[in-house]
Amino acid sequence: MRRVRQNRRVPIHPITDPDDDRIADYRALTDVELRTRWEPPHGLFIAEGELVLRRALRAGYPARSYLVDAKRVDQLADLDTGDAPVYAATQDVLQRATGFHVHRGVLASFRRKPLPPAAEVLAAARRVVILEDVNNHTNLGAIFRAVAALGVDAVLLSPTCADPLYRRSVRVSMGEVFAIPYAKLEPWPDALGDVRAAGFTVLAMTPAPDAVPIQRLDAAQRARAALLMGAEGAGLTRAAMDGSDVRVVIPMRRGVDSLNVAAATAVACWELGRDDPA
Repeated sequence: MRRVRQNRRVPIHPITDPDDDRIADYRALTDVELRTRWEPPHGLFIAEGELVLRRALRAGYPARSYLVDAKRVDQLADLDTGDAPVYAATQDVLQRATGFHVHRGVLASFRRKPLPPAAEVLAAARRVVILEDVNNHTNLGAIFRAVAALGVDAVLLSPTCADPLYRRSVRVSMGEVFAIPYAKLEPWPDALGDVRAAGFTVLAMTPAPDAVPIQRLDAAQRARAALLMGAEGAGLTRAAMDGSDVRVVIPMRRGVDSLNVAAATAVACWELGRDDPA
């Protein structure tokens, strides 16, 4: 990330009207349906918080604009903002424009990058997570953070998964969504055959009684694993299960039948990589 010299001041554009068209990118950020219809078709996403926006910049996402609490403009003093304008407003204006109290004080709008084809992602990976119908943004962000922390190389998404670049997903991932390659896996679920053809063993996570405890997988099954996870509650569809190689389970105690999908993904990723070099 480029930095500006100490004697350069970032020009600030004051915003006093929450309906100002210059900050249209930030309008109604809490309206999931509206944002889902607005952001991907317009090729943008919103980053919340200084740490997250700096990670987006380091990952090479071009900034469209910045919107900050007028009391926190100095937080961006070291950034080369280029052609992206920096808008500043009071907390009252920020809240009325965005629909929530921007307690982190910093927002940024970024341009999206084109998604790579799934085949390209698979070719560069040794271990991947595949998600079916995971449409909870909090879970999705937590999964990306676990994937980054536990040595998994990429994430593949069924067409019905939530957007990894939705503001809440990005925030929960602490910006790690920018560090992990991901792609749509289509057509679903037939494209699971492409994963297997690329040399991966597709491991379907399920509490089914015939599932293999994940710690008992052999070396060949772990070598190039594609961990297939389903939506919270519903789990994997029958079609997705049929497209897998092995059904696996995390053994439970005290009568608990399953874990939250993000927690289960983290446990399974740790187990698959437990013998990897540190």
